[in-house]
Amino acid sequence: MTAVVELKTFYKHINQSVDDASSDVGHFNIFKVEDLLLPGHKQVSYSRRSFFKVSLVTGHSKIHYADQSIEITNSVLVFTNPMIPFFWERISEHHSGYVCIFTEDFFNRFGNIKDYPVFQNAHSGVIPLLPDDFGQFDQLFSKMFDELHGDYVYKYDLLRNQLMEAVHAALKLRPATGGQPTGPNAAERITGLFAELLERQFPIDMSNQVIKLRYPADFARQMNIHVNHLNKALKEITGKTTSQHISERILQEAKILLKSTNWTINEIAWSLAFEEPNHFSSFFKARTHITPNKFRQ
Repeated sequence: MTAVVELKTFYKHINQSVDDASSDVGHFNIFKVEDLLLPGHKQVSYSRRSFFKVSLVTGHSKIHYADQSIEITNSVLVFTNPMIPFFWERISEHHSGYVCIFTEDFFNRFGNIKDYPVFQNAHSGVIPLLPDDFGQFDQLFSKMFDELHGDYVYKYDLLRNQLMEAVHAALKLRPATGGQPTGPNAAERITGLFAELLERQFPIDMSNQVIKLRYPADFARQMNIHVNHLNKALKEITGKTTSQHISERILQEAKILLKSTNWTINEIAWSLAFEEPNHFSSFFKARTHITPNKFRQ
């Protein structure tokens, strides 16, 4: 299973103790990047965190997020959630900016934070910034940093609003695509339900965890519709067949498991509901043109 970095581990890594001052409203903290890059620290390998993280960083780096690797040469805004493994590879020595961490219960009374697209995948959650855009976020994060260290009695309410302002500003820069439709059209409703059922099976955290819905007929049965009806709806809304959607998501999870775990190919194949490891290898090679072992290397 992918390593999970708990809050206490994170604070130990930066030679600080967890501040329980905000425990009644969930945990929230913000740091300057310069204060986190202590001398002699090794870079963290692929892992998941037990908390959400929003980073505003300037510097040459490479972000390994789920199954993707994205090189950044200037400024970037990155949103990550506890379910998606990632690590940040620094290429240049000098980095500056802010890192904001918080737990899900910090937002419990105000909706589900992980439903926002910026926390769901690398396409929406890794946002390279132009100088003008960077200035907007730098000012906002600076305000959060100052507010946290002030003595205003309602500062956590204000910090929550400022953090949401950052989320919405990011969404305006990178509008969500492929999200769940809200219109009355039946094909849209079917597409939204299918996407929810597909995504609910991931991520795979344990090697004894096996996805249950593997084929179009499995999803159609769960949704109580004919498989042809499901396929027609998905094709109309997304331009892709049911099988294409399933294959793409399984391939994405396969890449994540190959990069972030030490599971054997057999274990990964079994978790992804392949009856034989060679079937998984053939599936993977047909879509990536390399074997699972080669990809892992």
